[in-house]
Amino acid sequence: MGTVREIETPEVGLGWVDELKDLLGDSQVVTHASVREEFGGDRWHAAALPDVVVHAESRDDVSATLRFAHENEIPVTTRGAGVGYVGGCVPVKGGILLSVRKMDRILEVNPGDGVAVVEPGVILNDLQEAARELGWYYPPDPASLKECSVGGTIATNAGGPRCVKYGVTRHYILGLEVVLPNGEILETGGRCHKNKTGLDLIGMFVGSEGLLGVVTKATLRLIPHPEARAMLTATFPDFEVAATAVQSILNSGWQPSGLEITDGFTLQAARDYLGPEMLPDGEAHLIVELDGRKETVLQDLAQLKKQVENLDAVSVQEARDKEACEAIWTLRREFSYSLRATGLIKLNEDIVVPRSKLVDLVKFARKLQEDTGIPIACFGHAGDGNIHTNLMVKDYDTDAEARAKADEALDVLFHWIIENDGQITGEHGVGLAKKRWFSDAVSPVSAEVHRQLKSTLDPKGILNPGKFIE
Repeated sequence: MGTVREIETPEVGLGWVDELKDLLGDSQVVTHASVREEFGGDRWHAAALPDVVVHAESRDDVSATLRFAHENEIPVTTRGAGVGYVGGCVPVKGGILLSVRKMDRILEVNPGDGVAVVEPGVILNDLQEAARELGWYYPPDPASLKECSVGGTIATNAGGPRCVKYGVTRHYILGLEVVLPNGEILETGGRCHKNKTGLDLIGMFVGSEGLLGVVTKATLRLIPHPEARAMLTATFPDFEVAATAVQSILNSGWQPSGLEITDGFTLQAARDYLGPEMLPDGEAHLIVELDGRKETVLQDLAQLKKQVENLDAVSVQEARDKEACEAIWTLRREFSYSLRATGLIKLNEDIVVPRSKLVDLVKFARKLQEDTGIPIACFGHAGDGNIHTNLMVKDYDTDAEARAKADEALDVLFHWIIENDGQITGEHGVGLAKKRWFSDAVSPVSAEVHRQLKSTLDPKGILNPGKFIE
């Protein structure tokens, strides 16, 4: 992400630190500068120093911390694995950085009920592997799955490539244990796969970005693991042809479990980073994954391959078993790292458009690139219109003029998205990075309802202050 730009935090009186240490213990309340710096940000380009870092190890630790902070009106910013892209866990008001990373137990994987029960610090890939060992499946799979925490995916309602078939994180949350800003413990939902007892309080917390409460336990829906999967990759002469192929695949009745698209800039960065032999020629790349019963997946793959070959593809390749499929996903996850290796700062914008406007988005991005001179790399989840539109900016953190120019380009991008029935974020969240566009992206009534919810649950405004709900 380049050099991290520090955000100045307000001076906070620290007479309360010793009281907090007495409450939780010296080992869990850390004031050392290097630790505060380590926990001061995520993968966005800016960070801020908390006054202390609290390492919570249990629900009771979280409850005690929030009760203390509520009584003393101390800001609290919760952090999981810290791999977000929008500054969501940057403690811009100082105070307490509440880390739940040590709350990392998989409490239960129960195929009989089709549930898993986990603490928020569990790494997503560890949960998926534990379920897979028993023949079960937890589908949400952001590219950072080997690094991100389950709590973080809940806070942002994370998605990933398989959303096109299986949906986002919210679709797999059956129950939550949440510590409210005053330290009270809310239990909502449970382990039943159907539940219409009261309002959907779970939905209020999923995607709330740490503004309404702190998740300390989640009961997750599992489904039987698909018996087999197979994939094809195809390259195309340009992005517009590949985007047209996406519509053709979906309009023909296919329900892929993954449908990813990548543009020429990203492909060239990957060739430079990984080696030219890793990707065939072409200015756009498509990944299509199918899953299901073993006896039908390969038959479906053969039919799909014929269709894609007739869609002006430059090349089409198959992956017919688990190992070959995983090699393709590994390559796909390297695209983001390849862009970082260019030496440019990647402003990772996870915008969403209606699927019918994929080609319009690409044409707009190309025009924006021509108008500004800023390279724009587009890749992502074509099946649900969630295309990561990345502005690749030189010296964003050190050159004020370059930063201003890039921010102006972002403003143009986001307003085009809003005007074309899109959304400014599909899975990363609003955080700090998109805060200035939140009021444009929602109606005044919606913004006011957000504020009312925040003020009701957090009347003193201690949780994750300085973000998109003030």
